[in-house]
Amino acid sequence: MAFSSNSGATPGGRRFRGTGSLSDINVVPLVDVVLVLLIIFMLTAHVMEFGLEVEVPKVRQVQDSAKELPVITVTRDGRLYLNENPVNINELPSTVKARFGAGQEVYVRADKATVWDSLAQVVSTLGEAKIKVNMVTQPVDEAEAPGKKGP
Repeated sequence: MAFSSNSGATPGGRRFRGTGSLSDINVVPLVDVVLVLLIIFMLTAHVMEFGLEVEVPKVRQVQDSAKELPVITVTRDGRLYLNENPVNINELPSTVKARFGAGQEVYVRADKATVWDSLAQVVSTLGEAKIKVNMVTQPVDEAEAPGKKGP
């Protein structure tokens, strides 16, 4: 059994152990967090400064066809046309099936300034009617084609 002196005793009989409170702040976790944030900032600063440029690709026209195909055009203001004739979005699947047959694919072309909501509604309506949807892209001019030299 160990004996202790009464040097830490108070008049009330309580004893204090230890050397008192530690007033130093541990800065290691703070430095770790700051270094991680610095690395993240260094990696993303280049993207924030210049931004991301996305250019929609142009494709070559694959084939020409003399057959009339169902082409749905969506204008900038959201109006719909089926081969140059105005059409209502609610009557679109039935009009396509009546004019071109049940197993027909539909080609959708839209102005690049078209609001996405209008285009999404057209694709959704055609998808619900089990009509396959193909998107129309802009063909590349022969002068702009890679590897081709102009006259």
